[in-house]
Amino acid sequence: MAAVPGAVGWLGSADYYPEERPIHQVSVAGFEIDLTPVTVQMFAEFVMATGYVTTAETAPDPADYPDADPAQLVPGSLVFDPPDGPVPLTDIRRWWSWTPGADWRHPSGPDSSVTGRNHHPVTQVSHTDALAYARWAGKDLPTEAEWELAARGGLDRQPFAWGVDPDPRGRANTWIGEFPWQCLGIGTTSAVGSYPPNGFGLYDMTGNVWEWTADRYAAGPARLRSCCTPDRTGGDPRSPRVIKGGSHLCAPNYCLRYRPAARQPQSADSATGHLGFRCVRR
Repeated sequence: MAAVPGAVGWLGSADYYPEERPIHQVSVAGFEIDLTPVTVQMFAEFVMATGYVTTAETAPDPADYPDADPAQLVPGSLVFDPPDGPVPLTDIRRWWSWTPGADWRHPSGPDSSVTGRNHHPVTQVSHTDALAYARWAGKDLPTEAEWELAARGGLDRQPFAWGVDPDPRGRANTWIGEFPWQCLGIGTTSAVGSYPPNGFGLYDMTGNVWEWTADRYAAGPARLRSCCTPDRTGGDPRSPRVIKGGSHLCAPNYCLRYRPAARQPQSADSATGHLGFRCVRR
């Protein structure tokens, strides 16, 4: 873990997507944060020690999805399935597919595996899974404010973790080419630490995988109400949480979110092949 000093800093951006507004100032106490996202090997040690079963390995409760096709209510998760050519960017079903048998051991479906990927970020983990690991490790998930200040690496109000240059090549694992069909880069996760660290010595705060935070998602002025402490009370446990950092699937033509201020909602019971997490200790 690396120590992030307490600071008064600025969160958000007015230059990109609406959900990043407004820019606002926060005060965050010092904390420690994992140098990298939690890896496949680290998560495997947790599962071996506890017998934990992830959300993606558990069949959904039909009562929670009364309109769903019963045949689809089997263990599985969302897998990226790129089209052969350009498609409208308004329909994510063009490149995401529900895949029975997809889970953290089989991130692209039942015929895939994590063999040789011990040092890649673990994926196909829900918010519940990430929090269970964090508690087992004696840690927690970061708040959005903690995560963003850590990702900035000491830079104040710069658009990228490295400054103002928009080119991520050589700096982060992001999508190179026209998303979602033309991949000129890696096109999948990379081993943690494959790219340079930020100013706090943290790896993969940009790209590779999105990362869960502790905070429930809110946009606009509502996000100012509680920005600096984990929100664990009330509401539907499946309600969206804030995810940060972008992933290897983020591209300028579709998802220019490999920036510290970028944020998205993600249903807490969802797991995907480009979403992982890291932990903090306060």
